[in-house]
Amino acid sequence: MAEIHIRNTNERIQGEENVRAFLDSQEVLYEHWNPGKLPAELQEKFVLSDEEKAQVLATFDEDIRDLADRRGYKVWDLITLSDATPNLDELLKKFESVHTHTEDEVRAITAGKGIFIIKGTDDVGYFDVELEAGDVISVPEHKPHFFTLMDNRQIVAVRLFIETEGWIAHPFADAAFAK
Repeated sequence: MAEIHIRNTNERIQGEENVRAFLDSQEVLYEHWNPGKLPAELQEKFVLSDEEKAQVLATFDEDIRDLADRRGYKVWDLITLSDATPNLDELLKKFESVHTHTEDEVRAITAGKGIFIIKGTDDVGYFDVELEAGDVISVPEHKPHFFTLMDNRQIVAVRLFIETEGWIAHPFADAAFAK
């Protein structure tokens, strides 16, 4: 289950209802899918064949299509990242700078863990959303943020897009951000 860490106050927010309420106040969508419906052999597997990727997408097809229908997403794919990913550190550098998009950034975590760092309202500042299998998040367009892996450096996530070109980031310079 997702947890929030507010950087300015060191406050932690736990529990699905509390997390959902906080993220709602920051205009960030949070949902939870059932990660247990993924076959056991794929629940902790981070290097996937094309057939296994198709199996993950098929397992969550109803959830994906429901979210896509409600929010206007047109295409989706599966991203897998782990130490086995070629040039992982280079790839993470691309993700690990504050940026915005002209559409929502959506991730549905099916295995592993990841973290979104998001710029909240002025009274909140930056906060971390620590995600694990089953967590679904949608960061609104134009909201400064970035995504990275947690210490385990392993994740499998469904990405949904409105724009068929996929992930396009726009750098956001912010002197208030400190790693």
